[in-house]
Amino acid sequence: MALSERKNTPISDAEMQRRWALARAVMAEHKIDALLMQNNNDHMGGYVRWFTDVPACNGYPVSIVFPRDGLMSLVRQGPFGLSRDLDDGSDGFLRGVGHLYGTPSYASAPYTNEYDPELLIEALRPFAHATIGLLGTYQMSFALVDYMKRHLPNARFVDVSDAIDMVKVIKSPEEMELCVRTARVQDGAMRAAFAALRPGMTDSQVAAVAQKYCHDHGTEMGIYLCASWPEGDSSHFGGWHAGSRVIRKGDVYTLLVETNGPGGMYCELGRTAVVGRASALLKDEFAFTLQARQFTNALLQPGAKPADIWNEYNAFMVRNGRPAESRLYCHGQGYDLVERPLIRMDETMPIQKDMNIVVHPTYQKDGVLSWICDNYPITANGPGQRMHEFPEEIVELDF
Repeated sequence: MALSERKNTPISDAEMQRRWALARAVMAEHKIDALLMQNNNDHMGGYVRWFTDVPACNGYPVSIVFPRDGLMSLVRQGPFGLSRDLDDGSDGFLRGVGHLYGTPSYASAPYTNEYDPELLIEALRPFAHATIGLLGTYQMSFALVDYMKRHLPNARFVDVSDAIDMVKVIKSPEEMELCVRTARVQDGAMRAAFAALRPGMTDSQVAAVAQKYCHDHGTEMGIYLCASWPEGDSSHFGGWHAGSRVIRKGDVYTLLVETNGPGGMYCELGRTAVVGRASALLKDEFAFTLQARQFTNALLQPGAKPADIWNEYNAFMVRNGRPAESRLYCHGQGYDLVERPLIRMDETMPIQKDMNIVVHPTYQKDGVLSWICDNYPITANGPGQRMHEFPEEIVELDF
């Protein structure tokens, strides 16, 4: 079946086949007969999108059984009684799905918590004495896994997320091209937001300009973090709920555009603007922030361990009189807004070629919040050319 013209930048059939083959190779290696996954949002719902090219959104669960042989079964938001065979595995949006179920279940109505698993159990009955791999147990509902274990007591359930992550995070040329397209949309959004910024606007009104630009150019989901403050009195940036401060002349304004783009891949771009002229202190700290990022980039070599990068980076910061990092300042991105590897002390996945890594050193010192945020593809020799084209500078706005 041809894909619907309504579909936003569909992934190629060849790429979908590549992903399914990689997953089945992992399943064969680990003796997994079927995978069970459930996501309920697009920001951290990468498994569902990677397997189907369709996002999970708005808190509505999408649950999937992916067998080692044969087509998937999928349960999603829909009317009571929706049960439909997709003879060729497609309905114009879904691909590789043999059977589609629907049910009107809601996390806010706990009595519906077994509606999805009651349908999904039909797809798992053939695996009643087999090994079922769970993907993304952090986001799976307790109700789903509990139901399956009670109704399939002779099945063996194992968490196989780590093994699937190892192939999911490595980007194909098609996927990497989509990452670059996302970065370029974000470049345009940042330019539009700073061009529109005027004293008297609220923080979120400026961010809304970036949001409109992104959605006009293929973005489906994302976050727009922002904040303004008088120089010397820095503040952490936040979301829409914390975006009602009115911008004044002389203020510093910072904006993070962390969205997906055409095809669904996430990147993030972060910059600072000044409503006037940046002080020498702000410029000096920004120059150091660029050094901190260069230091990190030199460590992002294939095979490098995130814990080692984390420790070396923090030693560099302290050695130079800046605070050690305690948050997440560098990580992978793809179908998840935050994807592995996380560059910190508890991550076990090493840096590998063809990852999409975002680097955003951020710290506060002497009333200044300094940072920068861009994405890089990892090559055989470390980070390649920066995906974003927005200048690496503090933007000065004259009025």
